[in-house]
Amino acid sequence: MVFRKPPDGGWGWVIVVVSFFTQFLCYGSPLAVGVLYLEWLDAFGEGKGKTAWVGSLANGIGLLASPVCSICVSSFGARPVAIFSGFMVAGGLMMSSFAPNIYFLYISYGIVVGLGCGLLYTATVTITCHYFDKRRGLALGLISTGSSVGLFIYAALQRELIDLYGLDGCLLIVGALSLNILACGSLMRPLESSDSPPPEKTCVDKVPDQYFVYHEKEKTVEENISILEKGYIDEKCANNMPDYKQDSILNKNVLSSINVNEKDTYKKKVVEQTNFCKQLAKRKWQLYLNYWEETVVLFKNKVFSALFVAILLFDIGGFPPSLLMEDVARSANINEDDYHMPLISIIGIMTAVGKLTLGILADFKWVNTLYLYVTTLLMTGLALFAIPFAKSYLTLAVLSGILGFLTGNWSIFPYVTTKTVGIEKLTHAYGILMFFAGLGNSLGPPIVGWFYDWTQEYDTAFYFSGFCVLLGGFLLLLAALPCWNACTNQSSKLPPNTYSYKVASSA
Repeated sequence: MVFRKPPDGGWGWVIVVVSFFTQFLCYGSPLAVGVLYLEWLDAFGEGKGKTAWVGSLANGIGLLASPVCSICVSSFGARPVAIFSGFMVAGGLMMSSFAPNIYFLYISYGIVVGLGCGLLYTATVTITCHYFDKRRGLALGLISTGSSVGLFIYAALQRELIDLYGLDGCLLIVGALSLNILACGSLMRPLESSDSPPPEKTCVDKVPDQYFVYHEKEKTVEENISILEKGYIDEKCANNMPDYKQDSILNKNVLSSINVNEKDTYKKKVVEQTNFCKQLAKRKWQLYLNYWEETVVLFKNKVFSALFVAILLFDIGGFPPSLLMEDVARSANINEDDYHMPLISIIGIMTAVGKLTLGILADFKWVNTLYLYVTTLLMTGLALFAIPFAKSYLTLAVLSGILGFLTGNWSIFPYVTTKTVGIEKLTHAYGILMFFAGLGNSLGPPIVGWFYDWTQEYDTAFYFSGFCVLLGGFLLLLAALPCWNACTNQSSKLPPNTYSYKVASSA
């Protein structure tokens, strides 16, 4: 598939709008699962660590499957994947309303909904990067605010629906709303070049037609020798026979020649089809080897290697507040009458502000997006260390706003990845990084829940979370600094908008 130059506008703005609403509809409930988390604790009576697996799977399984999601988007395109994933998200939410126990929710809400969200996220990010280049930071910031606005609205919406229709009715209604993803996905028109020359055929495409329909062709040397020897033996036997026997044998040979030719034709077809299958298998194996070779090349870059460690530690420590903040307030014996707004809603709206602000900053040439991302990691770690000292709704609300704003660094993460590996390797590299992000999302909330079940307080859990995020930030900073210094002298040779730690420059 040959892509035109990114238009940085036009239909790209339609892509931004539908991608915004796609993330709004698919991530609204999973990100606001903290409201459902309290209901599931009361309904099933399980521990906090075990119950937290539902929300962590919903937010992590799609990222864990990012390599598979990337392959699906690359193979089938963003539009078919988005439409199919819309059915998955809606069906998973509706199935969750009939959950008899917490283990059923692991599958219906955790795996089905989570995998659908992962496919939708990969599809929206990939197609947006295809449509935008100079304004890519702004475009990614806009579409990523969809999930944050969804968190803000769904937190209040799900609480209201639970009060009116109960937990089961809430999930049914939210699942029905998710069907609007199908309409959004239908508008994700791929950016293809209609007037470009067709791509050169691969080795399998160049296989001649004789591998499918038989055509007469020249015999090999071995085949010719075999035919000559066979003819010589037949001739010798015929000379030793009487004339009437020779005539009889000749008639039989004429009658049987048709069957012999048919058998030979069938055998040749089998051989030729076997050769075709061998070439096809060889091509698939070569693609597999190329994938792992590209992966090795990516990990040879220190910044990329540190980036996957940082995203893993960031999601282990930075994701639990969005899921558990409401329970943190309840554990601190804060009166619900003091709630002017759900803490999850504060996280959601400030995440939207952070994504948009950081996305705009990433488009300025004087802003180094890698250092900007590292700064958000370090500040997030400090904010997590402050949560155990918050004993009132006001302090928790302020910390929720700070954490929400800093979590908006998701909008610049694809931007940093693109500048690191290039647009041509974005899908491959982003799938690998999202796998580790999903691993962190899946492990973070249960670990915090287990800390609470063990100590009966959240202080130790958030000290651990803050340490993880700070460690990831410092590792990424240390990996980036030497690379910047080593490549300073070569910066003039690189394109103006390409960072010196790009993989292609060090390969």
